[in-house]
Amino acid sequence: MKIDAAVSPADLLTAIRRMWEVSGTKIISIDRTMNRSKGAPVHTVAGRYQPRGWTDWTQGFEFGSAVLQFDATGDKTFLTLALDRICAEMPVHVTHFGVHDHGFNQISTYGNLRRLVGEGRIAHDSWQMEYFNLALKCSGAVQAHRWTELGGGFGYIQSFNGPHSLFIDTMRTLRVLGMAYKLGHVVKGEGDQVIPLLGRLIAHASTTAKYGVFYGEGRDIYDVRGRTAHEAIFNVANGAFRCVGTQQGYSGFSTWTRGLSWAMCGFAELLEFVEALPAADVAPFGGKDEITAIMEKAAAATCDFFIDHTASDGIPYWDTGAPGMRDLDDPYGRPSQPENDVEPVDSSGRQSVRKGCCAMARGGRPADARAASVTDRQV
Repeated sequence: MKIDAAVSPADLLTAIRRMWEVSGTKIISIDRTMNRSKGAPVHTVAGRYQPRGWTDWTQGFEFGSAVLQFDATGDKTFLTLALDRICAEMPVHVTHFGVHDHGFNQISTYGNLRRLVGEGRIAHDSWQMEYFNLALKCSGAVQAHRWTELGGGFGYIQSFNGPHSLFIDTMRTLRVLGMAYKLGHVVKGEGDQVIPLLGRLIAHASTTAKYGVFYGEGRDIYDVRGRTAHEAIFNVANGAFRCVGTQQGYSGFSTWTRGLSWAMCGFAELLEFVEALPAADVAPFGGKDEITAIMEKAAAATCDFFIDHTASDGIPYWDTGAPGMRDLDDPYGRPSQPENDVEPVDSSGRQSVRKGCCAMARGGRPADARAASVTDRQV
């Protein structure tokens, strides 16, 4: 990928305004045409959204898009739509014990509404704010409960595949644990045992960094620095790592670029989050220096890999190991070819670049990592 450092935000204004115009039309169209009894809009067939590919993990993006449309344009039609849909459709996601997607769903909706109240964009109503807070607290607790303990400071939020499965995607759901923690929530288990939300956030990130990210250190013959595996699989009886795999990529030994972007953005935004915490908060879980070093290593490696394995215009192909990649003419040295009939590009994999995470690459953490905010603006 070739980064044009001369581009300024002002240069993008025309395209951004056009994007919001198109976005508004699409939000209304999807809202009017979706059959909600069949689930959330997850994938497209012949250009139309279809419900439920695996789980309803995109419901928060659907309604969160309306929140952001109001945020960007001030059109209260979208705020009204968002509030109505969130109140009616999102509570079931708050208490969904079967998925690892709470950050996607609840931060995109309740989290962004809470942010707008804090910014004065929505009138402050104490009961409404309490509702947003409660939804985020409960969601963080439910997500933290979906846990496989490995011992030694390691463990992970289970993917929807079950207790043996750690997905790279879940790096983007840790935000809801962080939000619940910052709101002062405490999770308790049997016998009133306190389950530390911050501890589980850090343990999951550390486990992902160890088993889901590669560093070119001889782990196996597929150990290319910065690549990621979509899934890490463990023996739940003794906590032993078994193998890597994938559900949506080409294989566990190639890199699904959307999963790569989850890691890039996830580690970058958690670096910002941990940096803002008092040292005493993270001391019981390894200390700020140790935790920051783990996350910086993973963030820099994955961002470097993205730059080296993405078309020159910043649009990646869906998987670096897809078999047709060998038939494309210099895929990483030229602009992407969206119309090619060999392997598809994956524009969704660009989200981490849009959020500024590639600033992590080529030399460590940027002085200002605020482009990757804990309060999500990505849909």
